[in-house]
Amino acid sequence: MNAVRVTALIAATMTTGLMAGVFGLYQHTVMVGLGRTDDRTFIGAFQALDRAILNPWFLLSFVGALLFTAVSAFLGPGRRALPWVLAALVLYLVVFAVTVAVNVPLNDALKAAGDPATLADPAAVRAAFDEARWTAWNLLRTLATTAAFGCLCWSLVAHGRS
Repeated sequence: MNAVRVTALIAATMTTGLMAGVFGLYQHTVMVGLGRTDDRTFIGAFQALDRAILNPWFLLSFVGALLFTAVSAFLGPGRRALPWVLAALVLYLVVFAVTVAVNVPLNDALKAAGDPATLADPAAVRAAFDEARWTAWNLLRTLATTAAFGCLCWSLVAHGRS
């Protein structure tokens, strides 16, 4: 049973770390780079990125971070590690909720705008997307997943000391 607990904890840590990297890269690289483009390029590139990210690897990490952390908490990683796992779970629940409630609807609305080459007013479509709002909520996701990853890393240390 201890091997299952450790495996769940390691899987939670790895998938959460991957998600911290994804959100972080969007925050400090992808959105900054896209922000420097014209409206049609921004819309087309963001649409392409959003379509590409919906793949099994991303979904395994995005959903896996939540599931593996919840499983790890349920299995009981040990008295010293449990508070850190629970903190990570709460932080990632926030990330999951923000993603579903804010970022995905904004992404979907931008995709629904259609082919950027045929848009009559791409500036209005880009403005409706609201890059500042998307990026502000992504910053929260970045900070929360990074904190969750740190909590899970520390839970591994705490588990090892038990």
